[in-house]
Amino acid sequence: MGTPRYSKEFKAEAVRLFKAGNKPVAQLAKELGIAVGTIRTWASHAKADEGARGSGVLSTAEREELSASRKKIRELERERDFLQQAAAYFAKTKK
Repeated sequence: MGTPRYSKEFKAEAVRLFKAGNKPVAQLAKELGIAVGTIRTWASHAKADEGARGSGVLSTAEREELSASRKKIRELERERDFLQQAAAYFAKTKK
């Protein structure tokens, strides 16, 4: 089983309730059926998305860019490895 996925709306509402501070975070987490750390993570991501700097947390756009960059790197590494193997093969067949 994997990590449950929550909608953007659910996350936003959880963060809004967390920021409101009307309930202890443990009670809020229990009512929402999620972990305290999850709410805190979502709140720190929301803060980064709002432009807060210095928190060491990436914004959603930055996380998406990082993910896309890592995917591109994996693709380029596969291509490089294929080309290295092809070059080695053709170097052997020339002899």
